[in-house]
Amino acid sequence: MATNGGNAPIIIKRVQGGGEAGHHGGAWKVAYADFVTAMMAFFLLMWLLNATTEKQRQGLAEYFNPTLIHTTSSGSDGPFGGEVQDAETNSGKGAGASTDPMSARSSPSDEPNFDAIARHVQNQLTGSGAESMQKTNLLRHVVTRMTDEGLVIELTDLLNEPLFEGDSAQPTPAMKELAGILGGVLGRVKNQVALTGHVRAYPEMLIHSPVWALSDARAHTVRNLLGETGFNESRIQRVTAYADRRNRSVNPMDPNNNRIEVILLR
Repeated sequence: MATNGGNAPIIIKRVQGGGEAGHHGGAWKVAYADFVTAMMAFFLLMWLLNATTEKQRQGLAEYFNPTLIHTTSSGSDGPFGGEVQDAETNSGKGAGASTDPMSARSSPSDEPNFDAIARHVQNQLTGSGAESMQKTNLLRHVVTRMTDEGLVIELTDLLNEPLFEGDSAQPTPAMKELAGILGGVLGRVKNQVALTGHVRAYPEMLIHSPVWALSDARAHTVRNLLGETGFNESRIQRVTAYADRRNRSVNPMDPNNNRIEVILLR
């Protein structure tokens, strides 16, 4: 019996790829993991800002950006908890006295030895305060730190112990005595020096804000005081006023923002 087998339609079935047909790669997983990591880091940062004090945040910042600071606690009302630098005492021959021959060999171009020179200056500053309890208390105004520019020596206000009279550039006796100590110490090295003035912020309602003129006047007052100690003013490379633009405290009106920075340049 004849059949239609020879005329049967031919059906061609196209089979799609295997199990990987619906796979679009794993790049989205990497991107998602990065996003989750970033969010976790963000929330951790927000928690740290809320759960730590200003001093603790300063310590965290210095951990990731280390500076050369030698400190010992000396009163809780000073900057950074009243901490000042620690060092061995001098021989008691006056402010900044020293028999260390390193001071005679210091040179601005001697870059590899600058860290040693800076440590020497720090030791001189703190050592001069060991002559009396009065000078030990006075040096609570001094905070030092190392930067790429050089050794920064901060002269700061303390609670109820300002370095200038009121909102003026008139130095207090403490400021004059600090300038004498500083002039004696810096006079024993040859590096150039820069001065910067900083003041706290004032209410925005004031018609004329005094911050620029005041920070400039105070910086020049310290320049004049250093000159009176016999310090060679030709070594002063610049005097700069920063007003209230570089606060050290979260509160822009905090008196701790009032400071003079004397920078021993590399």
